[in-house]
Amino acid sequence: MKVLFIGDIVGRPGRDIIKKYLDNIREEYNVDFVVANYENASHGFGLTPKNANELFSYGIDVMTGGNHTWDKKEIIPLFETHEILRPHNYPLEVAGVGCKVYEVSNEKFAVINLMGHYGMPYVDNAFRCAKKTVEELHDKGIFNILIDFHAEASSEKRAMMMLLQGKVSAIVGTHTHVATDDFQIAHNTAYVSDVGLTGCRDNVIGMDAKVPLKQFLTGVKGHYDIPKNCKAILQLLIMEFKEGKCIDGIKLKYFDDDRVLKTNVWKEA
Repeated sequence: MKVLFIGDIVGRPGRDIIKKYLDNIREEYNVDFVVANYENASHGFGLTPKNANELFSYGIDVMTGGNHTWDKKEIIPLFETHEILRPHNYPLEVAGVGCKVYEVSNEKFAVINLMGHYGMPYVDNAFRCAKKTVEELHDKGIFNILIDFHAEASSEKRAMMMLLQGKVSAIVGTHTHVATDDFQIAHNTAYVSDVGLTGCRDNVIGMDAKVPLKQFLTGVKGHYDIPKNCKAILQLLIMEFKEGKCIDGIKLKYFDDDRVLKTNVWKEA
């Protein structure tokens, strides 16, 4: 099966560039299933029902969240009606779930959404949650497993790779919005510390630069906003899974001026 993963979608520029390119990408690369992170999709903070329906209409199959999952309270009913996850290591009393299993190309495929600890809201231990969930999936005969690990610290993401390499198909990092150059396959598990944002590329992590610059210069915080006009980018991974193993992958960057950059995954011997 071929699985496509899109990192943090940031506001309308992110939604618009997905609309522009995703359908053709699915067809060109024979993609079977699309996962995308929604947590910044509605003006940078959370997800509204309107924007959820919009993104699903563009060909996304399931969406994952993170620390901004709860910014729009209207999301709560969507957990019952849409293929939307929240971090699995939130307490059980919280609405929604963080792990779902799908039928893709006649194989079972699980998507797990986890959130890290450094600089994040209080949640249960991500590593214990991941280990337990993966073991439960294996007991059910499910080995094609993708984890969206939404975390600030690259050390946490790398440690998750060390814990689960050879046991899941892929661990993909989100949250920082800054793409990293470490897309690899080791022990049959694909890994990247951060896929990078999908949205404005000519500012500060998809947001207008004025407020973050003021904060860095003066220490005074303000409300981050999405620029009305910007240069956009769509960043994604396409990974091929077989019997629980990732056997190949590419990183693609689509620019709004129709440039495309392609990077092949590197494989550990």
